[in-house]
Amino acid sequence: MAVNDNNSGTENFRPYVKKFWKIFGYGFLAVILFFVLASWGVFGKMPTFEQLENPDYNVATEIISSDGQTLGKFYLENRTPVKYSDLPKSLTDALVATEDERFYEHSGIDAKGTLRAIASLGTSGGASTITQQLAKNLFHKRSHNPLLAVVQKVKEWIIATKLERQYTKEEIIAMYLNTVDFTHNAVGIRSASKTYFGKEPKDLKVEESAVLVGMLKNPSLYNPASKRETRRKLVFERRNTVLGQMVKNGKLTEAEKVKLETQEIKLNYSPESHKEGIATYFREYLRGFMADWTKDHKKEDGSEYDIYRDGLKIYTTIDSKMQQYAEEAVHDHLANLQEEFMIQQKTNKNAPFVNISEAETTKILNRAMRNSERWRIMSDQGKSEDDIIKSFSVKTDMNVFTWKGERDTIMTPLDSIRYYKHFLQTGVMSMEPQTGFVKAWVGGIDYKYFQYDHVAQGARQVGSTFKPFVYATAIEQLKLSPCDTVIDGPFSMPKGKYGIDADWNPQNSNGQFRGAVTYKQALANSINTVSAKLIDKVGPKAVVDMAKSLGVSSKIPEQPAIALGAVEITVSEMVAAYSTFANQGMYVKPTVITKIEDKNGVLLYQSQTETHEVLSKDIAYAVLKLLEGVTETGSGARLKWGGGGGTGYNRMTGYPYKIVNPIAGKTGTTQNQSDGWFVGMVPNLATGIWVGNEDRSAHFKGLVYGQGATMALPIWGIYMRKIYDDDSMVFKVSEKPFERPANLSIKVDCWKPAVKDTTASDSTTVETDELMGG
Repeated sequence: MAVNDNNSGTENFRPYVKKFWKIFGYGFLAVILFFVLASWGVFGKMPTFEQLENPDYNVATEIISSDGQTLGKFYLENRTPVKYSDLPKSLTDALVATEDERFYEHSGIDAKGTLRAIASLGTSGGASTITQQLAKNLFHKRSHNPLLAVVQKVKEWIIATKLERQYTKEEIIAMYLNTVDFTHNAVGIRSASKTYFGKEPKDLKVEESAVLVGMLKNPSLYNPASKRETRRKLVFERRNTVLGQMVKNGKLTEAEKVKLETQEIKLNYSPESHKEGIATYFREYLRGFMADWTKDHKKEDGSEYDIYRDGLKIYTTIDSKMQQYAEEAVHDHLANLQEEFMIQQKTNKNAPFVNISEAETTKILNRAMRNSERWRIMSDQGKSEDDIIKSFSVKTDMNVFTWKGERDTIMTPLDSIRYYKHFLQTGVMSMEPQTGFVKAWVGGIDYKYFQYDHVAQGARQVGSTFKPFVYATAIEQLKLSPCDTVIDGPFSMPKGKYGIDADWNPQNSNGQFRGAVTYKQALANSINTVSAKLIDKVGPKAVVDMAKSLGVSSKIPEQPAIALGAVEITVSEMVAAYSTFANQGMYVKPTVITKIEDKNGVLLYQSQTETHEVLSKDIAYAVLKLLEGVTETGSGARLKWGGGGGTGYNRMTGYPYKIVNPIAGKTGTTQNQSDGWFVGMVPNLATGIWVGNEDRSAHFKGLVYGQGATMALPIWGIYMRKIYDDDSMVFKVSEKPFERPANLSIKVDCWKPAVKDTTASDSTTVETDELMGG
């Protein structure tokens, strides 16, 4: 019988076929088992359902102005998530076209792309979908170990499929863009958009979207902020590659691509950091506020909120435009004033210190050395005190502050200390008297180099800006009127009265006496003898009590000299106190936060207004009329149409402010011109300004530049002029007169015939027009 050769051949291969399918089956089961074990967390922890539902990544706390602008952030990673609805179509189109063309077709894993990648051994791309990249960004980092990399890839696939079941495609796109690190402290698409183009993501143009999507391949290599020409060329080419992908996927026409690919990349590079941007001093104050707040306001589980990770939203009272104008006003004025200060110091061998000994100068510089960051670092390193001191005399490369920008130079650290002592500093705060809402806060000239906050931290001698508290006390207790008259003549308080240890003989700044003047004239011209007479009548304690009721918490000595301003008070306290006069005698505690929400919009905190009545409406209005005299005929008159010299003055047109509406205000100058003040008010805004050097021994030599009217007042004028010229302001600053109380019982209109006042022994009656406006 013949043997069938074909059947014989088949029988010979059958064992091999069985073996192949057996190996394939075991291999398939092994792969399935590998995936199952990976999903169970055998090869490393996998995210739980709750973690997939609420991915735990660092979210920056956002500081939001009253007009809806981001002032800054607190963060470990500068990340502020956005919703899909906040993303422009050009961005999502560019993303899908470039990173995952079949994104809307797969369920987390692109099988076609994966097979292509395996077949080409990865040379045609890694085939990671957007969802897989999201999984990697959220739950693990790529390993350089080949075996671990395979395990992580499998975990990435598993997480990706779970994410696809948990979220919509749109949510996955938004989540992915919120997790990408674009470098330069820009984590997430919103931070990247703000950092590189200075705008919200929804406002991105097509070509700008293409730049950001192009960065996803390698954020460092394709960074548009690079200063290297070769890198900028790569960024340009990468952007055009993205535009080409958009054409390929039908998201852009060829004609549109041709038009866009020739355009230069135009950046508005604005890196966000804690020491740069707007309202830096305020943000640092807020950091301290939040540190206390988190201790008193806990999460449901009892843990504290983390302002660097929990994505809180802090809604503040700061108006972004007013803040910007206040900072600009400081720059505009102090850059000029500093130039004059430097000119005057050229002939000063001990610059910038005036009238102090060599020993006193050494003491100031030694104190500054010991308080420096260099001293702290070297001390922590275990260096001896002698070695640390020697290091301050060794020249080194450094960046220093100038009003024209940072400058590279070489100098010793000790010389840099003396250099920085030259700079005039400032504190500026604006507040709405009726609500206590703080609208602007400038604690210094540059937070990066000068971190001491002169709004809340720096109590400085206030000079004549304290006098309205004396007048308010006298009007309340002695029933005086701004139109009553007093004799400006020599005054002496004997030793022992009110506890003074020597006779007190205050002098006027010009050394002269004017004779009979109204109280309005006396305050307008800051006459010292009149303030001394008033505190003599009411007593220092009554004035201190008045200041305390006006919200001043700084220590005030119960001494007669406080009538001339020999007391140190912060800018914030002075603004709140003056605001009481504009708020019809009602004190309102300054407020900087309206509410705080968590990252989901749940309200965590809402501010409550703290108020108490200090004065009657009539007395408060009388004080306002006194203060109006300062800007009508006194040192503040230059705010309106005046002329004269000084910084901020244009010899062709006079002072540039031209604010014609009623202003209540007071300048202040301390002894030796160490401190210059101006507090100015309109009905719904009070602004206080202090200017001076860090050390009181550094100051102008004379009153021409060293008085409050020259040092501080111009900042107020520039600031208010900017506000009034901006019709787009959300907060409308009043140009109207202060509200006059109905049935006003105190005479304030001094041009009308006066009624003889016999309540004070040194009062006289004046009925002529010579006191008009005085």
